Amino acid sequence: MRVLNVGGGSSRDLPSFYHGWQQDLLDIDPAVKPDIVCDARKLNGSLSGKYDAVFCSHNLEHFHAHEVPDVLGGFHRVLKATGFAQIAVPDIQALFEAVKGRDINDEWYRCPSGPISFHDVLYGWGKQIGQGNLYYCHKTGFTESSITKALRRARFSVIHTAQDGFNLHAFAFKARPKPNQLRTLGL
Repeated sequence: MRVLNVGGGSSRDLPSFYHGWQQDLLDIDPAVKPDIVCDARKLNGSLSGKYDAVFCSHNLEHFHAHEVPDVLGGFHRVLKATGFAQIAVPDIQALFEAVKGRDINDEWYRCPSGPISFHDVLYGWGKQIGQGNLYYCHKTGFTESSITKALRRARFSVIHTAQDGFNLHAFAFKARPKPNQLRTLGL
């Protein structure tokens, strides 16, 4: 089984159900030493039908809204007929609800790299952007409805979404998944 980790930076950390899978790390930034240096808007024919899964955590929001169809179309293209895309993005609706009555620079949550503010979630991780790494800028946002619509437009046939209070999680399948696949993924 093969998984394409899109925009993972230098991280090769994946959810446990990918244990034993071959992972190819794709990133636009050659400094993070990915297996494939590529802009996710331009997933090319040489990768078509090569992967069982695409994992994309906190990367899709780094594209402009008009570029999202190209990225998702590329995901669809590189997947095998039975493949799926696993996507995580900030939950903009949850952010707007949480920031009410607070300052945009207040901490919303902590991650292993430190505190994340409302501003970081909306506009991109200020710590990295301030050091000149503009790959961390956020250019669009998603609600549960908008990510579902974007995945449907990209021709994914079955879509499962969930919220965790900070993030939206989507599993998008090219074809109807088998029950054992859904169990493995916890769906």
